[in-house]
Amino acid sequence: MHVLRLLAAAWLGCLLLAVTAGSPAAAAGDYAAVARLDGVINPPAASYVDRAIASAEKDGAAVLVLQLDTPGGLDSSMRLIVQRILASAVPVIVYVAPAGARDASAGVYITYSAQLAAMAPNTNIGSATPVSLGQNGEQQMSDEMRNKVTNDAVAYIRGLAAERGRNADWAEDAVRQAVNVPAQDALQLGVVNYVAADVPDLLRQADGARVATPSGEVTLHTAGLPVRAVEMQPQERLLHAITDPTIAYLLLSLGSLALIYELANPGAILPGVAGGLALLLALYALGTLPVNLAGVLLILFAMGLFAFDLVAPTHGAATVGGVAAFVLGSAILYNTPESAPYLALAPQVIALVTLFLSLFFGALLGTALRTQYRRPVTGREHLLGLRGEVRAALAPDGLVFVAGELWSARSDGETIPVGAIVEVLAVDGLRLRVRQVAPPAIATPPHGRPTPALRA
Repeated sequence: MHVLRLLAAAWLGCLLLAVTAGSPAAAAGDYAAVARLDGVINPPAASYVDRAIASAEKDGAAVLVLQLDTPGGLDSSMRLIVQRILASAVPVIVYVAPAGARDASAGVYITYSAQLAAMAPNTNIGSATPVSLGQNGEQQMSDEMRNKVTNDAVAYIRGLAAERGRNADWAEDAVRQAVNVPAQDALQLGVVNYVAADVPDLLRQADGARVATPSGEVTLHTAGLPVRAVEMQPQERLLHAITDPTIAYLLLSLGSLALIYELANPGAILPGVAGGLALLLALYALGTLPVNLAGVLLILFAMGLFAFDLVAPTHGAATVGGVAAFVLGSAILYNTPESAPYLALAPQVIALVTLFLSLFFGALLGTALRTQYRRPVTGREHLLGLRGEVRAALAPDGLVFVAGELWSARSDGETIPVGAIVEVLAVDGLRLRVRQVAPPAIATPPHGRPTPALRA
């Protein structure tokens, strides 16, 4: 019976613990989830927003605040985000912040898709003109095609404006004329619902607002709600960071450099592993950017010339050609339009990377040339040109002492006496072929009669 009582007490304790642990989860909806999206709208950004909304839905958040600061991005990723916001069971508020942030291009469509929109002071919104980008940068479109693309974008954003009750005319001007407005003007024009200093201020202003969700209309009760951040996971942060055009360019350049170093120094391992990872990440990043294929091929061709100059006797000619190809490839790698300057590669970056590569491969080339012309220090070849002393007269065969060893030697028919200095002309198997370069040294004793010098 005592054992049964203990088991019953343990079971009751576990039950109470489970109920107690479940209490916070039941109250988990009494919070506001905040996701922060900075930078270009791309596939990692779309994946992050999807996960943030799913997390808010799962935990029953009262609202999701998407803090946005973006210059724009890919149309495909933008549409994925818009579709996810429209299907969200949790009301979404897009908040352009912090002060100094911008909401341009693809970000305008995302803002218009949210149930509520807000901006921090000293922020701006606008410039939603669509741009067609291909492998060679901005594609030149006919007037008919440009009208089709523009009209499609206008219809899309006007539909979002009608769905959320915002200024559709201004949205059309943002697409057709790339207009921009600051926060206060956006509030007066009905582009956004609030101008808020921070997230708590935004939640206070949004309290009591009625918004439409897929499950019906709801009233927000957000004043004073605790805030829970939904941060990017490490892999999302990494993938989002490397899709920056400058970082993708550095990964491509330095990854190729590391692989070439590994090929020039087999067995180093670390440069090869790091270079391979960098190149794979660069390929992923370039796949999300409007890359000029000719620029990529020129950069890879330049790396091939650098590697070729390390093994072929071009005396630097291939390296010079590689530098020229690298600069040209870098200049045209991102042939981006004026409406998307965030996709451009800064000339300063190209200059610094080119200088680094030139110095690096110049140093490697100098080392390779010195190695080619360095005198051998092992094997039979290192004996050529060395001098030694005759230990047994050569007539024409004898013995010489060279490089600390006694060798069989032969002269070219001449008789060379003991003590003479000879130079090695060739190595025939284990026999040296030599010629005399100095006669035997003569030592003069104190009484003045010269005698042959003794040698060890």
